[in-house]
Amino acid sequence: MNQNSVAQGFSGAVGKIPAPGLVLGSVCGIQFGAAFSPRIYPQVGAPGVVFLRLLIAGVLLCLIWRPRRHALNSVRGAWWTVIGAGTLLAAHHLAFYEAVKHIPLGAVATIEFLGPFGIALAGSRRAVDLLPACLAVGGVVLLGGGGIPLDPGGLALAAVAACCWAGYILVSSRMARRLSGGQGLAVAVLIAALLSAPYGVAHAGTALLNPHVLGVAALVAVASSVLPYSLNLEALRRIPPRVFGVLTSLEPAAGALFGLLILGQWLAWPQWLGIAAVALASVAATFLGAGERRSS
Repeated sequence: MNQNSVAQGFSGAVGKIPAPGLVLGSVCGIQFGAAFSPRIYPQVGAPGVVFLRLLIAGVLLCLIWRPRRHALNSVRGAWWTVIGAGTLLAAHHLAFYEAVKHIPLGAVATIEFLGPFGIALAGSRRAVDLLPACLAVGGVVLLGGGGIPLDPGGLALAAVAACCWAGYILVSSRMARRLSGGQGLAVAVLIAALLSAPYGVAHAGTALLNPHVLGVAALVAVASSVLPYSLNLEALRRIPPRVFGVLTSLEPAAGALFGLLILGQWLAWPQWLGIAAVALASVAATFLGAGERRSS
């Protein structure tokens, strides 16, 4: 099967999945990778994980989508959009994975959710749209509580990741609507890998070539970069950034779940109530968004 067939097959498969299902798959993949990546922190640290993840993901995406310079040149402003997406991805990854070193994954994912939540709140046009957003805020408060002291530096890094992720959602939405397939995404991830290379190589050195490190990084790249970002791109072609932002409110729940299953990070019962509230907010936002599109 040639690469064009791979891309066509992937597009055909995801085209049959409802947009909320695409976002759910993306959320689970991202949080699984975040929980699995600490296995190689002792060897390469967060900078090395980020560099390898982005590099492997970028190469795989380029093999699948085979980006061409003339395709990007033919769309006005496409290069600036792609460069912007790549820059935000690099900053988000470095901040997120550094934050995971200092505070639990569930807390990082919860704070990161404030980015897309801000998009959801800013894009609201009806009073009813604020209901799931408020419910999600209550869930975030419960999930972030529990009496466990959180490192201020980790909180600051998670806040940076939230801002970068919100920016990436907006830029990626523009990229998804202006460029066909995943050509822009593939180039953006490669740009992110190049931007993170100096920090990653300086920190990890030759440990980046360790077979065990490469194997874990490849798994993380596929599970939390190649598949999620491809799914996100397709979802953003069908739903506005506001609805996408609220749907990703499942990230705190997924982060807490994978943190428990893989890292053994237990949560108190108020935090599990927060997970339920955030999940319910996501479901409510899905139905309200669908109703708004039908009305339009």
